Amino acid sequence: MPGPEVVMRAAAIMARIPVPGKVKTRLVPPLTPQQAARLYAGFLRDAIERLASLDGIQPFVAYTPPAADGFFAGIVPPGFSTLPQVGEDLGERLDSVAATLFSWGATAVVLCDSDSPTLPGRCIAEAFLRLNDADVVIGPCDDGGYYLIGTRKHTPRLFSGIPWSSACVTQRTIDTAERLDLSVSLLEPWYDVDTAADLNRLYLEVAASSKDVNFARHTRRALAGIGLPPQA
Repeated sequence: MPGPEVVMRAAAIMARIPVPGKVKTRLVPPLTPQQAARLYAGFLRDAIERLASLDGIQPFVAYTPPAADGFFAGIVPPGFSTLPQVGEDLGERLDSVAATLFSWGATAVVLCDSDSPTLPGRCIAEAFLRLNDADVVIGPCDDGGYYLIGTRKHTPRLFSGIPWSSACVTQRTIDTAERLDLSVSLLEPWYDVDTAADLNRLYLEVAASSKDVNFARHTRRALAGIGLPPQA
């Protein structure tokens, strides 16, 4: 797929097609595979709306598997572009998306997860501001991973040798960046929803924001459809 003629500040959501048994498998149980897929679809739509609300950013959805192009073309709003993720592991897929966006003319790239439905849009906007001075910006998650990573140049080795899905992803990425003589800026921490404990936290946060009907509205609808109470 040819890229847009002008891409300056590019933000891409790393997304999967919401197929039962293929997404949010660590939430099964307490959820069924169908409920987990429905919940992830809510996460994904909230992530898309979050990017759409930000000014001065060219938004993308980077999807997997590559055969899911029709599905994602059907859910992104006007102004978005889509591209497939390529690679065997997350590091290779992150690198392939970054490489593509820089080849299309991006001067800064921020790659966002699709598992943090309540993340404030200000965190993404702040990432681009930090990239005016830092080579790499990371939004750390409470579990040791990250909800976004941004760079201002293509650096393939930044994603190499990282133990993905471990509690040391952020720290190992910082260590790698420092070995490459890249400056790193850390954003405020947030959380992604991977486990039953994370799901309970999400329920409580959404319940506490009940007066804001637009707060994670797709996730809120999915949770209501699931109908499970928070677990202590």
